[in-house]
Amino acid sequence: EVCDFELFLSCLSRVLNLPPENLITSISAVPISQKEEVADFQLSVDSLLEKDNDHSRPDIQVQAKRLAEKLRCDTVVSEISTGQRTVNFKINRELLTKTVLQQVIEDGSKYGLKSELFSGLPQKKIVVEFSSPNVAKKFHVGHLRSTIIGNFIANLKEALGHQVIRINYLGDWGMQFGLLGTGFQLFGYEEKLQSNPLQHLFEVYVQVNKEAADDKSVAKAAQEFFQRLELGDVQALSLWQKFRDLSIEEYIRVYKRLGVYFDEYSGESFYREKSQEVLKLLESKGLLLKTIKGTAVVDLSGNGDPSSICTVMRSDGTSLYATRDLAAAIDRMDKYNFDTMIYVTDKGQEKHFQQVFQMLKIMGYDWAERCQHVPFGVVQGMKTRRGDVTFLEDVLNEIQLRMLQNMASIKTTKELKNPQETAERVGLAALIIQDFKGLLLSDYKFSWDRVFQSRGDTGVFLQYTHARLHSLEETFGCGYLNDFNTACLQEPQSVSILQHLLRFDEVLYKSSQDFQPRHIVSYLLTLSHLAAVAHKTLQIKDSPPEVAGARLHLFKAVRSVLANGMKLLGITPMEFRSCCPGWSAMV
Repeated sequence: EVCDFELFLSCLSRVLNLPPENLITSISAVPISQKEEVADFQLSVDSLLEKDNDHSRPDIQVQAKRLAEKLRCDTVVSEISTGQRTVNFKINRELLTKTVLQQVIEDGSKYGLKSELFSGLPQKKIVVEFSSPNVAKKFHVGHLRSTIIGNFIANLKEALGHQVIRINYLGDWGMQFGLLGTGFQLFGYEEKLQSNPLQHLFEVYVQVNKEAADDKSVAKAAQEFFQRLELGDVQALSLWQKFRDLSIEEYIRVYKRLGVYFDEYSGESFYREKSQEVLKLLESKGLLLKTIKGTAVVDLSGNGDPSSICTVMRSDGTSLYATRDLAAAIDRMDKYNFDTMIYVTDKGQEKHFQQVFQMLKIMGYDWAERCQHVPFGVVQGMKTRRGDVTFLEDVLNEIQLRMLQNMASIKTTKELKNPQETAERVGLAALIIQDFKGLLLSDYKFSWDRVFQSRGDTGVFLQYTHARLHSLEETFGCGYLNDFNTACLQEPQSVSILQHLLRFDEVLYKSSQDFQPRHIVSYLLTLSHLAAVAHKTLQIKDSPPEVAGARLHLFKAVRSVLANGMKLLGITPMEFRSCCPGWSAMV
């Protein structure tokens, strides 16, 4: 079956005497409107004339009218009109219905990704570094944001067919391990370390910090322990290795609850020796400058501008964070030969990454241009009932607890086989949607009440819609899904859904260009609202078989696209039937 869009494109291409590929970016599906029925596609005359290179062009609106007059309605296009600097097209309703539904069901999880917008896209090797907590320190909200944003970017790139390597670059080296090694010898318990490593190491770290502030001998012992680590002392290293291994085991378990995985757990420790090689290379290129304090710096401005000075070595010869990042980037290029490397951290590190990329460039690495920092804003005020967030697990437990309370208040928990897991998945959807609604760069004040508000545009609403549509398929599916008559889907509610489904590829394209998940979030929320309205008006029960079958196909297509979008965002769609009765009170 030829897609109506391709037919439409070839007609336009003939009339306008332009190759179809020139038209693809000038044509878009029209966003649906609550107020009035809209056309299906619009051709941007502005964008078309830019490609034409004719600078003596008359008034855009006149051009739009001329174009509209040139074009004829046919078996594909049933109506042509002009809008503000556009030519609008309405597609034959039966053809629209048939091809959109067929495409959604045939393409399945690939719907929208096979679009002409992505054709000819070269398959790339992409490294995404995200999450990156510090062993024995707090897993703060910045790490949580990095985790869910990085996961979204990796999911999207993978869905587009790229080879993605997900790296968690742990803070697993530095003076904190001197303190931790000394602290563990003083206050550590092996059984506590085995049963809850992250919690126990954090407690030891807090306690030894207090001691070191009051007792100089503890501070000295910590320095000596770190020096032993730097010199490769076997005993010190084996204790450090144990801390690291047990922490990673625990992280893997907690990330699994979040639905996140990594291909590689790297860390600053990997680059102790390699960062020395970086220093030698900087020195050999005459870029390393020694300061009076004995530290080594690189002047990126070349004229002594203090804001462009980057410190790369301490006075005792040990490396710093920036040096280790340089070593890591060089090592990853050798190992993966990536086309793009994306770092997902808060915007406070923007200058750091600018300097790292600039240093790579002046060291002679042209591929520095392939490195990219995706910054995000700061979240204030995320607290759990136990106080400030210390561990990722605190956040997950809080989500589960609050969601269970919400569910208990509307008496759904008795109907669910696994209320804990349901609460966690739905709660995570609520947290992710709340975080992804705005621009990633924006700071915002966190509020649990807003995350779990019972009405409006929330992750709870998306999960509920998906579950409800799934239950429709389970209830009626077998008998009705064999064949359907497209003529039965001419109601405005059906047409609005079909028009919205047409736009999914454009939304994916937008998010793939600017890494902002909000385009997909907004699209899915609108889709859920349209489905809610249609669910009320387009009855399946007691309708004639061909009407019921057609409506069921429509709802199945909505659920499929909803699930695709949710998975890209890092949300596991819920498929329980029993949630539906009680949940309707929540949305």
